[in-house]
Amino acid sequence: MIALAILTTLLVGTTGFVLIERYPPFDAFYMSLVTITTVGYKEVYELSTAGRIFNSFLILFGVSVMFLAVGAMTQTIIELELGRYFEKRQVRRMVEKLKDHYIVCGYGKVGRGAVTELKSEGVPLVIIERDEHKVENAIRDGLIAVLGDATRDDNLRSIGIMHAKGLIAALSSDADNLFLVLSAKGLNPKLVISARVIEEEAEQKLKKAGADLALASYNITGSRLAQAILRPHVVQFLDLATTPLGAKIGIEQVRVGQSSGYVAKSLGESQLRRETGVIILAIRKADGPMLFNPDANTQLYAGDFLIAMGEAPNLRKLEHLLTGVPVR
Repeated sequence: MIALAILTTLLVGTTGFVLIERYPPFDAFYMSLVTITTVGYKEVYELSTAGRIFNSFLILFGVSVMFLAVGAMTQTIIELELGRYFEKRQVRRMVEKLKDHYIVCGYGKVGRGAVTELKSEGVPLVIIERDEHKVENAIRDGLIAVLGDATRDDNLRSIGIMHAKGLIAALSSDADNLFLVLSAKGLNPKLVISARVIEEEAEQKLKKAGADLALASYNITGSRLAQAILRPHVVQFLDLATTPLGAKIGIEQVRVGQSSGYVAKSLGESQLRRETGVIILAIRKADGPMLFNPDANTQLYAGDFLIAMGEAPNLRKLEHLLTGVPVR
């Protein structure tokens, strides 16, 4: 609207000087521009009485329009700056309240995929990203996102890494991810870290640096493509069990609590399948070994993780029985 008002004023002024003073079109436009911007240059040509009367009205109207334009731009800039300030302040407050949350470093394609999965599970998370546009996109999506370099210790502290439960290193280079893993483990040794791998030789380096899991996306994609051809029904089953998009069946890990009534009981004695309707696929023992398809005589102990498959309500029931509270 303001731009249209300025253009209209210039058009009226140019037309008036052409018709009243017989100015050439460019000289008429220049005279109008000098007048409404109050630059104060001398008149291009001597004005007649009629020209001065016309110019008087042009000054009043044109200067008013310019003042309005300057005021509107100033107001817009102030509102944008204040909006950003209060937005950052709100994000800081939200981050300060986080505990046992997950940190996603990098909001590119890999980072967005990780965020989608975490968001579907309803767990608290915060994103840290160097690109301001990606941070704004994340905030518009209703996520907590912070602008900053994830490889810097002070930035990691500011997003609550000392109270975080897990971290996903999805930066654009293996060197950055390696430095990030070293920094994160140094600040919070209990942190569970999964890292993206670009070059194959970086996988072992990331694990030595402290990453609990390092995944190369090209290996996963290639393996999945081959599996889809060789064993399509297996791939379909895994998609059904692991994809949260509308599927009723999922796979969850549930830890046996210290005070659980099922400690020192066998699977047969506990009757978990009958009680909950879930299938126990495997048990990760507290001392390390993974038991696949455990039989009825397998004993449960505090700290064991049961890998179970079933419908979401039944999995939640299993969590309640073994821990008393939902576990992620």
